[in-house]
Amino acid sequence: MAAAARGFGPEKEEAEPAKQARIPGSELVENYTVYVIQVTVGSHQWTVKHRYSDFHDLHEKLIAEKKIDKNLLPPKKIIGKNSKSLVEKRQKDLEVYLQTLLTKFPVAAPKVLSHFLHFHLYEINGITAALAEELFHKGEQLLVAGEVFAIRPLQLYAITQQLRQGKPTCANGDAQTDLGHILDFTCRLRYLKVSGTGGPFGTSNIQEHLLPFDLSIFKSLHQIEISHCDAKHIKGLISSKHTLATLSVRFSATSMKEIIVPEASEFDEWEPEGAHPDCPVTAVIPTWRALTTLDMSHNSISQIDDSVKLIPKIEFLDLSHNGVMVVENLQHLYNLIHLDLSYNKLTSLEGIHTKLGNIKTLNLAGNLLESLSGLNKLYSLVNLDLSNNNIEQIKEIKNIGSLPCLEEVVLSSNPLSIIPDYRTKVLAQFGERASEVCLDNIITTEKELDTVEVLKAIQKAKEAKYKLNNSDKKISEDSRLTAASSKSNCSSLPVRPSSPSLPQLLGPSQEIIHRKAALASNFSPPASVTPNDHLLTQSYSEPAVSTHKGQEASVMDSRKNSETDNPTCLGHPEDEGAVLPEPGSAETAAFLD
Repeated sequence: MAAAARGFGPEKEEAEPAKQARIPGSELVENYTVYVIQVTVGSHQWTVKHRYSDFHDLHEKLIAEKKIDKNLLPPKKIIGKNSKSLVEKRQKDLEVYLQTLLTKFPVAAPKVLSHFLHFHLYEINGITAALAEELFHKGEQLLVAGEVFAIRPLQLYAITQQLRQGKPTCANGDAQTDLGHILDFTCRLRYLKVSGTGGPFGTSNIQEHLLPFDLSIFKSLHQIEISHCDAKHIKGLISSKHTLATLSVRFSATSMKEIIVPEASEFDEWEPEGAHPDCPVTAVIPTWRALTTLDMSHNSISQIDDSVKLIPKIEFLDLSHNGVMVVENLQHLYNLIHLDLSYNKLTSLEGIHTKLGNIKTLNLAGNLLESLSGLNKLYSLVNLDLSNNNIEQIKEIKNIGSLPCLEEVVLSSNPLSIIPDYRTKVLAQFGERASEVCLDNIITTEKELDTVEVLKAIQKAKEAKYKLNNSDKKISEDSRLTAASSKSNCSSLPVRPSSPSLPQLLGPSQEIIHRKAALASNFSPPASVTPNDHLLTQSYSEPAVSTHKGQEASVMDSRKNSETDNPTCLGHPEDEGAVLPEPGSAETAAFLD
C-alpha cells in the first residue's frame, strides 16, 4: 500500500519510471489461447489479457502509423496453434515484441499501443492524453449542459504530476491530447464528482485512496462530491471557498478539520475572519462564504469540532453514519435548519435546544437514545426521525407532544413500537394536534383519531380524579393539623373550676351550643318537664328524635358518668354536644361544687 503511494509520489518526478511488459502465462478459453500480460511502470503493476489476433491487429496499425518492422511480430500458425510447445514459444516471442515496442517509445507510447497495454487507465501520460482527447471533443458540450463531471483520483493525480513535472503539455505531438484542454475545462467547470475505490483499482495494485491530488486547478466550482479518498491527501480544496455552495465528502475523513480547515494543523491558535478573539491568535482563516450544504456522512468522525465556525452559512448538515457521541459547537451555525445525525453514538439530548435554535428537520435515527428529554424546546421543529433507538416508554413522547410546528414523527423500530395500540397512544400525547401529526410516514385515519379522543377523555378524567384526591388529602391533612393544634393548646392550659363572677372561656363548639341553649330558654318548657328533661331536650333538639322518658333518663345518667370519667376540655371536638346548665339551677350548683 505504501509502495502504491510512493510510485505516484513527487519523488519520481525527475526520472521517467521504467516500463516493462512480461507474459508470465496463458489461458485456454474455449478453442483459443489468451496470453496474460503483466505491465510494470515504476512500482505499479496491472494485468492485461489478449489473444494472438489482438497482437496481429496492433502490429498492422503500428506498421501503418509508425512504420515499424513487419517481421517484428511472430508469424501465425494454422496447424497446432494451441499445442503446448507452440504456446510457450509464442509466449516468449510476444514478450520480446512488446518490450521492443516500449523501448522504441520510451516517453509517450502511440495511442494504439497505449490502449493495448491499458496505459490510458493506469499510466500518467496515457491517462492525461486520454482525458485531454475526451474533453477536446465533449468538454464544451458538458459545460453548456451544466452536468456533473465525474473523474477518478488517479486521473487527478496524473494531472497534478504532469503539471509538477513541467514537461510539454503535448508529449506525443497530437494536439487533441494537449494538457491545455484539461486546464481550460477545469477552470470553467461548476459541478465535479471525484470517486475512488476502497481497494486496488481495476487489475492493478494501485491504491487510489492513497494518491495525493490538487484541486486548485478548479476555479469555478459550485458543487463537489468526494468519496473514497484519503482527506489528508486532498490539496487545494480551500481555493474554492469563495464559490463552493455544496460540499460532500464521504468515506474519506477522520475529522471535520481535515476538510474544512486543513491549514489549522500549521497554527497553534486560529480564529475565523470577522471574529473578535479574547486572546492573541497566530492565524485568521477565511470562512467558506458561499457554502450552505455540507455532507460528511459515512466517515470516521467522532466529534463536531470547532472548525464549524468557518461555515457560518450552512443550512443543511449531514453527519450521519459516523461516531459522534455529543452534540456540540452547532450554536455557531445560526442558519442551520436541516441536521442529520442518524446512525451515530448519541445517548443524550440534554441541552440540545441551546445548539439548534432554528432547526426544522432533525434525523436522530439509529442512535442509542432512551430518553427524549431536551427536545421539548425545539419550537421550530417540523420533521423528526427517532427510529431505531432504545425508546421504551410512551411517556417520553410528552417531550415532543407540545411542539407547535411538528408535523412528521418516525418512531418505528423502537421497543415502544410493539406496545398494543402504540399508534393511538403516541398520537394521544399530541393532544389537540393529533390530527396534524403523521406518525411513521402513515397518515392518521379517522378511526385512530376517534380512539385518540377516547384516550384523551379518559386521561382528562384521570387527571380530574387525581386533582380531587389531592384536594381531599389536603383538606384532611389540614383538619388533622388543626385538631392536633387544638388538642395541644387544650392540654397546655390548667383546668380550674368556674366562678359565678368570672365568665367561662368557651371553645368554638361550646359557644355554638351555648347560643342554642340560650335560644331554647326563651321557649319555656311545660312545668311537667324536669330539669333533666329540659337539658336532654336542648341536647337533642336538632335531630328532633322522640324518645321514651325512661330512655332519656338512662342516656342522661350515662352522659353524667362519662363527664365524670372524662373531664371537660374547652374547644375539644368531643364536646360538640355539651350544654351549659342554666344559672341558678340545681345543675349549676352541682357543677360549681
